Amino acid sequence: MDIGTGTEFDGQGRTSYDDAVRLSVLDPSPIPEGATGADAVHNTVDLAGLADRLGYHRFWLSEHHGTPMLAGLAPELLIGPVATATRRIRVGAGGMVLPHYSPLKVAEQFSTLCALYPGRVDLGLARAPGTDPVTAFALQRDRRQTSPDDFPSQLAELIGLLHAELPADHPFARLAKTLPGQPLRPQLWLLGSSGQSAGRASGMGLPYAFADFINPAGADLVAGYRRSFAAKQHEHAPYVAVAVCAICAETEEEATEFAASTQMVMHLMRRGQQIAVPQPSKAIDYLRSIGQDSRPLSGPGRRMVVGDQQQVRAGLEQVASEYGADELIVLTTTHDHQARRHSYELIADAFELAAGDRAESIDGTDLAVGGNGLTADGASSPTDDVTQQAAT
Repeated sequence: MDIGTGTEFDGQGRTSYDDAVRLSVLDPSPIPEGATGADAVHNTVDLAGLADRLGYHRFWLSEHHGTPMLAGLAPELLIGPVATATRRIRVGAGGMVLPHYSPLKVAEQFSTLCALYPGRVDLGLARAPGTDPVTAFALQRDRRQTSPDDFPSQLAELIGLLHAELPADHPFARLAKTLPGQPLRPQLWLLGSSGQSAGRASGMGLPYAFADFINPAGADLVAGYRRSFAAKQHEHAPYVAVAVCAICAETEEEATEFAASTQMVMHLMRRGQQIAVPQPSKAIDYLRSIGQDSRPLSGPGRRMVVGDQQQVRAGLEQVASEYGADELIVLTTTHDHQARRHSYELIADAFELAAGDRAESIDGTDLAVGGNGLTADGASSPTDDVTQQAAT
Protein backbone atom coordinates (compact mmCIF):
# COMPACT_ATOMS: atom_id res chain seq x y z
CA MET A 1 0.00 0.00 0.00
CA ASP A 2 1.39 3.37 -1.06
CA ILE A 3 0.31 6.08 1.35
CA GLY A 4 1.43 9.65 0.88
CA THR A 5 2.00 9.77 -2.86
CA GLY A 6 -0.19 11.89 -5.08
CA THR A 7 -2.62 10.66 -7.69
CA GLU A 8 -5.56 11.99 -9.63
CA PHE A 9 -8.73 11.42 -7.66
CA ASP A 10 -11.93 10.14 -9.19
CA GLY A 11 -14.17 11.58 -6.46
CA GLN A 12 -15.42 8.15 -5.42
CA GLY A 13 -13.36 7.84 -2.26
CA ARG A 14 -11.05 5.02 -1.30
CA THR A 15 -12.58 1.55 -1.29
CA SER A 16 -9.30 -0.40 -1.22
CA TYR A 17 -5.67 0.25 -0.46
CA ASP A 18 -4.43 -0.49 -3.91
CA ASP A 19 -5.10 3.25 -4.30
CA ALA A 20 -2.86 5.92 -2.80
CA VAL A 21 -3.99 7.73 0.34
CA ARG A 22 -1.94 10.58 1.70
CA LEU A 23 -0.83 10.82 5.31
CA SER A 24 -0.45 14.22 7.01
CA VAL A 25 -0.01 15.81 10.44
CA LEU A 26 -2.20 18.11 12.55
CA ASP A 27 -0.42 19.82 15.44
CA PRO A 28 -2.09 22.07 18.07
CA SER A 29 1.21 22.70 19.95
CA PRO A 30 0.34 20.77 23.13
CA ILE A 31 1.83 22.12 26.37
CA PRO A 32 3.20 19.37 28.63
CA GLU A 33 2.76 19.80 32.37
CA GLY A 34 5.90 21.52 33.66
CA ALA A 35 6.71 23.10 30.30
CA THR A 36 5.87 26.49 28.81
CA GLY A 37 4.00 27.69 25.75
CA ALA A 38 7.36 28.68 24.27
CA ASP A 39 8.55 25.08 24.69
CA ALA A 40 5.40 23.90 22.92
CA VAL A 41 5.79 26.08 19.82
CA HIS A 42 9.47 25.16 19.54
CA ASN A 43 8.41 21.51 19.71
CA THR A 44 6.00 22.19 16.86
CA VAL A 45 8.75 23.51 14.62
CA ASP A 46 10.91 20.52 15.53
CA LEU A 47 8.09 18.09 14.76
CA ALA A 48 7.46 19.74 11.40
CA GLY A 49 11.06 19.17 10.38
CA LEU A 50 10.72 15.51 11.29
CA ALA A 51 7.43 15.14 9.40
CA ASP A 52 9.05 16.69 6.35
CA ARG A 53 11.92 14.20 6.43
CA LEU A 54 9.60 11.24 7.04
CA GLY A 55 7.49 11.95 3.96
CA TYR A 56 4.20 13.23 5.40
CA HIS A 57 2.27 15.25 2.82
CA ARG A 58 1.18 18.33 4.80
CA PHE A 59 1.65 19.82 8.27
CA TRP A 60 -1.31 21.75 9.64
CA LEU A 61 -1.43 24.07 12.64
CA SER A 62 -4.68 24.45 14.53
CA GLU A 63 -6.16 27.48 16.30
CA HIS A 64 -7.26 27.30 19.94
CA HIS A 65 -7.54 30.12 22.46
CA GLY A 66 -7.60 30.50 26.23
CA THR A 67 -6.45 27.01 27.24
CA PRO A 68 -3.44 25.90 29.33
CA MET A 69 -3.20 22.76 27.19
CA LEU A 70 -2.47 24.21 23.74
CA ALA A 71 -0.13 26.95 22.55
CA GLY A 72 -1.35 26.87 18.95
CA LEU A 73 -3.39 30.06 18.99
CA ALA A 74 -1.91 31.81 15.92
CA PRO A 75 -1.40 29.43 12.99
CA GLU A 76 -0.82 32.37 10.66
CA LEU A 77 2.30 33.19 12.70
CA LEU A 78 3.58 29.63 13.05
CA ILE A 79 3.30 28.78 9.36
CA GLY A 80 6.32 30.93 8.47
CA PRO A 81 8.76 29.36 10.95
CA VAL A 82 7.48 25.88 10.09
CA ALA A 83 7.81 26.46 6.35
CA THR A 84 11.31 27.87 6.84
CA ALA A 85 12.34 24.82 8.87
CA THR A 86 11.07 22.40 6.19
CA ARG A 87 11.76 21.80 2.53
CA ARG A 88 8.89 20.20 0.64
CA ILE A 89 5.95 19.48 2.97
CA ARG A 90 2.82 21.60 2.53
CA VAL A 91 2.17 23.86 5.52
CA GLY A 92 -1.05 25.50 6.54
CA ALA A 93 -3.78 26.37 8.99
CA GLY A 94 -6.04 23.59 10.09
CA GLY A 95 -7.72 25.90 10.53
CA MET A 96 -8.16 29.62 10.80
CA VAL A 97 -11.34 30.51 12.71
CA LEU A 98 -12.68 32.96 10.16
CA PRO A 99 -15.41 34.54 12.38
CA HIS A 100 -12.64 36.05 14.55
CA TYR A 101 -11.13 38.01 11.65
CA SER A 102 -11.88 40.19 8.68
CA PRO A 103 -11.62 38.32 5.36
CA LEU A 104 -9.25 41.00 4.06
CA LYS A 105 -6.79 40.46 6.91
CA VAL A 106 -6.77 36.70 6.36
CA ALA A 107 -6.33 37.21 2.61
CA GLU A 108 -3.39 39.56 3.25
CA GLN A 109 -1.73 37.15 5.68
CA PHE A 110 -1.98 34.09 3.47
CA SER A 111 -1.14 35.94 0.28
CA THR A 112 2.05 37.07 1.99
CA LEU A 113 2.81 33.48 2.98
CA CYS A 114 2.25 32.37 -0.62
CA ALA A 115 4.73 34.99 -1.80
CA LEU A 116 7.32 33.64 0.63
CA TYR A 117 6.58 29.91 0.21
CA PRO A 118 5.01 29.46 -3.24
CA GLY A 119 3.13 26.25 -3.84
CA ARG A 120 3.24 25.07 -0.22
CA VAL A 121 0.56 27.02 1.67
CA ASP A 122 -2.85 25.67 2.73
CA LEU A 123 -5.67 27.69 4.25
CA GLY A 124 -8.18 25.58 6.14
CA LEU A 125 -11.17 27.58 7.35
CA ALA A 126 -13.31 26.84 10.38
CA ARG A 127 -16.48 28.34 11.81
CA ALA A 128 -16.38 26.91 15.36
CA PRO A 129 -14.81 29.39 17.80
CA GLY A 130 -12.04 27.10 19.04
CA THR A 131 -12.55 28.29 22.61
CA ASP A 132 -15.11 29.06 25.32
CA PRO A 133 -17.76 31.79 24.88
CA VAL A 134 -16.00 34.34 27.11
CA THR A 135 -12.71 34.01 25.26
CA ALA A 136 -14.51 34.17 21.93
CA PHE A 137 -16.12 37.42 23.05
CA ALA A 138 -12.73 38.77 24.17
CA LEU A 139 -11.43 38.14 20.64
CA GLN A 140 -14.05 40.48 19.19
CA ARG A 141 -13.03 44.00 18.27
CA ASP A 142 -16.55 45.38 18.75
CA ARG A 143 -18.00 44.17 22.05
CA ARG A 144 -21.24 46.11 22.02
CA GLN A 145 -22.98 42.89 21.01
CA THR A 146 -22.16 39.34 20.00
CA SER A 147 -20.82 39.12 16.46
CA PRO A 148 -23.36 37.92 13.88
CA ASP A 149 -23.08 34.47 12.32
CA ASP A 150 -22.14 35.62 8.82
CA PHE A 151 -19.64 32.89 7.97
CA PRO A 152 -21.03 32.23 4.44
CA SER A 153 -20.62 35.86 3.41
CA GLN A 154 -17.17 36.03 5.03
CA LEU A 155 -16.11 32.94 3.11
CA ALA A 156 -17.40 34.31 -0.19
CA GLU A 157 -15.61 37.62 0.39
CA LEU A 158 -12.35 35.88 1.26
CA ILE A 159 -12.47 33.71 -1.87
CA GLY A 160 -13.25 36.73 -4.02
CA LEU A 161 -10.29 38.63 -2.57
CA LEU A 162 -7.84 35.75 -3.01
CA HIS A 163 -8.92 35.20 -6.61
CA ALA A 164 -9.08 38.94 -7.36
CA GLU A 165 -12.52 38.43 -8.84
CA LEU A 166 -14.91 40.39 -6.69
CA PRO A 167 -17.53 42.15 -8.82
CA ALA A 168 -16.29 45.44 -10.26
CA ASP A 169 -18.80 47.41 -8.18
CA HIS A 170 -17.85 45.67 -4.94
CA PRO A 171 -16.41 48.23 -2.48
CA PHE A 172 -13.39 45.98 -1.78
CA ALA A 173 -12.65 44.97 -5.37
CA ARG A 174 -9.54 47.16 -5.68
CA LEU A 175 -8.04 45.67 -2.49
CA ALA A 176 -7.61 42.26 -4.10
CA LYS A 177 -5.03 43.77 -6.45
CA THR A 178 -2.85 44.81 -3.49
CA LEU A 179 -2.23 41.29 -2.16
CA PRO A 180 1.54 40.62 -2.31
CA GLY A 181 1.32 37.01 -3.40
CA GLN A 182 -0.84 37.50 -6.49
CA PRO A 183 -1.34 35.54 -8.66
CA LEU A 184 -0.41 32.80 -6.18
CA ARG A 185 -2.95 31.85 -3.55
CA PRO A 186 -3.30 29.21 -0.83
CA GLN A 187 -5.02 25.91 -1.31
CA LEU A 188 -8.42 26.47 0.30
CA TRP A 189 -10.16 23.92 2.54
CA LEU A 190 -13.27 23.87 4.68
CA LEU A 191 -13.03 22.16 8.06
CA GLY A 192 -15.82 20.73 10.14
CA SER A 193 -17.53 17.85 11.91
CA SER A 194 -21.18 18.39 11.00
CA GLY A 195 -23.64 18.15 8.15
CA GLN A 196 -23.69 21.93 7.89
CA SER A 197 -19.97 22.17 7.15
CA ALA A 198 -20.16 19.21 4.75
CA GLY A 199 -22.99 20.88 2.81
CA ARG A 200 -21.16 24.18 2.69
CA ALA A 201 -17.97 22.54 1.41
CA SER A 202 -19.81 20.71 -1.35
CA GLY A 203 -21.77 23.82 -2.31
CA MET A 204 -18.63 25.90 -2.67
CA GLY A 205 -16.70 23.14 -4.41
CA LEU A 206 -14.02 23.02 -1.70
CA PRO A 207 -12.03 20.06 -0.36
CA TYR A 208 -13.34 19.00 3.04
CA ALA A 209 -11.37 18.08 6.18
CA PHE A 210 -13.54 16.17 8.65
CA ALA A 211 -12.66 15.99 12.36
CA ASP A 212 -13.19 12.34 13.27
CA PHE A 213 -11.55 13.02 16.65
CA ILE A 214 -14.56 15.21 17.45
CA ASN A 215 -17.28 13.21 15.70
CA PRO A 216 -16.32 9.62 14.87
CA ALA A 217 -19.75 8.99 13.39
CA GLY A 218 -19.22 11.19 10.35
CA ALA A 219 -19.00 8.68 7.51
CA ASP A 220 -22.56 9.39 6.35
CA LEU A 221 -21.90 13.14 6.43
CA VAL A 222 -18.83 12.72 4.26
CA ALA A 223 -20.78 10.50 1.87
CA GLY A 224 -23.37 13.28 1.66
CA TYR A 225 -20.62 15.76 0.84
CA ARG A 226 -19.52 13.58 -2.07
CA ARG A 227 -23.06 13.08 -3.39
CA SER A 228 -23.88 16.78 -3.18
CA PHE A 229 -20.55 17.73 -4.72
CA ALA A 230 -21.20 15.46 -7.69
CA ALA A 231 -24.78 16.67 -8.06
CA LYS A 232 -23.58 20.25 -8.41
CA GLN A 233 -21.33 19.15 -11.28
CA HIS A 234 -18.19 20.94 -10.18
CA GLU A 235 -15.43 20.64 -12.74
CA HIS A 236 -13.14 18.79 -10.32
CA ALA A 237 -13.62 15.86 -7.97
CA PRO A 238 -14.50 16.09 -4.27
CA TYR A 239 -11.65 15.49 -1.86
CA VAL A 240 -11.84 14.34 1.76
CA ALA A 241 -9.20 14.40 4.48
CA VAL A 242 -10.07 12.86 7.85
CA ALA A 243 -8.32 14.02 11.02
CA VAL A 244 -7.94 11.26 13.62
CA CYS A 245 -6.15 10.93 16.98
CA ALA A 246 -3.46 8.27 17.03
CA ILE A 247 -0.62 7.25 19.35
CA CYS A 248 1.87 4.60 18.29
CA ALA A 249 4.65 3.04 20.37
CA GLU A 250 6.88 -0.02 20.33
CA THR A 251 4.30 -1.97 22.33
CA GLU A 252 0.57 -1.70 22.95
CA GLU A 253 1.23 -1.29 26.68
CA GLU A 254 3.54 1.65 26.16
CA ALA A 255 1.15 3.34 23.73
CA THR A 256 -1.74 2.88 26.16
CA GLU A 257 0.35 4.46 28.91
CA PHE A 258 1.06 7.51 26.73
CA ALA A 259 -2.63 7.76 25.79
CA ALA A 260 -3.65 8.03 29.46
CA SER A 261 -2.55 11.67 29.41
CA THR A 262 -5.11 12.49 26.73
CA GLN A 263 -7.73 10.39 28.56
CA MET A 264 -7.33 12.51 31.67
CA VAL A 265 -7.39 15.77 29.75
CA MET A 266 -10.59 14.83 27.91
CA HIS A 267 -12.34 13.61 31.06
CA LEU A 268 -11.62 16.86 32.88
CA MET A 269 -12.52 18.93 29.83
CA ARG A 270 -15.99 17.38 29.80
CA ARG A 271 -16.30 18.58 33.40
CA GLY A 272 -15.26 22.11 32.50
CA GLN A 273 -11.66 21.82 33.73
CA GLN A 274 -8.68 22.49 31.48
CA ILE A 275 -5.13 21.42 32.30
CA ALA A 276 -1.75 21.06 30.63
CA VAL A 277 -0.96 17.59 29.29
CA PRO A 278 -0.14 15.52 32.42
CA GLN A 279 2.55 12.91 32.85
CA PRO A 280 1.31 9.37 32.08
CA SER A 281 1.85 8.13 35.64
CA LYS A 282 -0.27 10.96 37.04
CA ALA A 283 -2.96 10.34 34.42
CA ILE A 284 -3.09 6.60 35.13
CA ASP A 285 -3.50 7.27 38.87
CA TYR A 286 -6.27 9.75 38.13
CA LEU A 287 -8.13 7.38 35.82
CA ARG A 288 -7.94 4.62 38.43
CA SER A 289 -9.27 7.00 41.07
CA ILE A 290 -12.44 7.55 39.03
CA GLY A 291 -12.84 3.88 38.22
CA GLN A 292 -11.73 4.13 34.60
CA ASP A 293 -8.92 2.13 33.07
CA SER A 294 -6.44 3.69 30.70
CA ARG A 295 -7.48 1.87 27.56
CA PRO A 296 -8.09 4.34 24.71
CA LEU A 297 -11.84 4.72 25.06
CA SER A 298 -12.05 8.41 25.80
CA GLY A 299 -15.79 8.70 26.05
CA PRO A 300 -18.69 9.89 23.92
CA GLY A 301 -17.80 11.68 20.71
CA ARG A 302 -14.13 10.67 20.71
CA ARG A 303 -11.97 8.08 19.02
CA MET A 304 -8.28 7.26 19.47
CA VAL A 305 -6.21 4.77 17.51
CA VAL A 306 -3.64 3.45 19.97
CA GLY A 307 -1.18 0.56 19.87
CA ASP A 308 1.92 -0.81 18.23
CA GLN A 309 2.70 -0.33 14.54
CA GLN A 310 0.51 -3.14 13.30
CA GLN A 311 -2.45 -2.10 15.46
CA VAL A 312 -2.22 1.57 14.54
CA ARG A 313 -1.89 0.84 10.84
CA ALA A 314 -4.97 -1.40 11.01
CA GLY A 315 -6.88 1.24 13.00
CA LEU A 316 -6.03 4.06 10.62
CA GLU A 317 -6.88 1.93 7.62
CA GLN A 318 -10.25 1.23 9.21
CA VAL A 319 -10.92 4.96 9.63
CA ALA A 320 -9.91 5.65 6.03
CA SER A 321 -12.11 2.82 4.80
CA GLU A 322 -15.14 4.04 6.77
CA TYR A 323 -14.90 7.47 5.18
CA GLY A 324 -13.51 6.52 1.79
CA ALA A 325 -10.84 9.07 2.70
CA ASP A 326 -8.36 10.48 0.21
CA GLU A 327 -6.11 11.54 3.08
CA LEU A 328 -5.63 10.96 6.81
CA ILE A 329 -4.42 13.78 9.06
CA VAL A 330 -2.90 12.33 12.23
CA LEU A 331 -3.15 14.19 15.55
CA THR A 332 -0.86 12.90 18.31
CA THR A 333 -0.77 14.36 21.82
CA THR A 334 1.60 13.02 24.48
CA HIS A 335 3.29 14.51 27.52
CA ASP A 336 6.74 13.63 26.25
CA HIS A 337 7.76 15.31 23.01
CA GLN A 338 10.16 12.49 22.14
CA ALA A 339 7.30 9.99 22.46
CA ARG A 340 5.27 12.12 20.07
CA ARG A 341 8.14 12.24 17.58
CA HIS A 342 8.62 8.50 17.81
CA SER A 343 4.90 7.89 17.29
CA TYR A 344 5.02 9.71 13.96
CA GLU A 345 8.22 7.84 13.06
CA LEU A 346 6.58 4.49 13.74
CA ILE A 347 3.45 5.41 11.77
CA ALA A 348 5.54 6.58 8.81
CA ASP A 349 7.45 3.31 8.91
CA ALA A 350 4.27 1.24 9.24
CA PHE A 351 2.88 2.82 6.09
CA GLU A 352 6.23 2.81 4.32
CA LEU A 353 6.24 6.53 3.71
CA ALA A 354 9.14 7.55 1.52
CA ALA A 355 10.48 11.08 1.82
CA GLY A 356 10.82 12.98 -1.41
CA ASP A 357 9.61 15.97 -3.36
CA ARG A 358 5.86 15.61 -3.74
CA ALA A 359 3.98 18.85 -4.27
CA GLU A 360 0.92 17.63 -6.14
CA SER A 361 -2.35 19.45 -5.68
CA ILE A 362 -5.55 17.77 -4.60
CA ASP A 363 -6.45 17.06 -8.22
CA GLY A 364 -3.05 15.67 -9.15
CA THR A 365 -1.72 18.91 -10.63
CA ASP A 366 1.90 19.78 -9.91
CA LEU A 367 1.99 22.85 -7.69
CA ALA A 368 5.75 23.23 -7.50
CA VAL A 369 5.36 26.81 -8.75
CA GLY A 370 1.85 27.88 -7.93
CA GLY A 371 -0.61 27.68 -5.11
CA ASN A 372 -4.32 26.99 -5.14
CA GLY A 373 -5.67 28.38 -8.40
CA LEU A 374 -2.36 28.43 -10.31
CA THR A 375 -0.80 25.38 -11.90
CA ALA A 376 2.79 25.01 -12.98
CA ASP A 377 1.99 26.27 -16.47
CA GLY A 378 -0.13 29.17 -15.23
CA ALA A 379 -3.46 27.62 -16.16
CA SER A 380 -6.52 27.98 -13.98
CA SER A 381 -7.12 25.29 -11.38
CA PRO A 382 -10.45 23.52 -10.79
CA THR A 383 -11.14 25.85 -7.85
CA ASP A 384 -11.69 28.84 -10.12
CA ASP A 385 -15.41 28.03 -10.30
CA VAL A 386 -15.59 28.84 -6.58
CA THR A 387 -14.70 32.45 -7.28
CA GLN A 388 -17.65 32.87 -9.62
CA GLN A 389 -19.98 31.53 -6.92
CA ALA A 390 -18.47 33.90 -4.38
CA ALA A 391 -18.97 36.87 -6.63
CA THR A 392 -22.66 36.18 -7.28
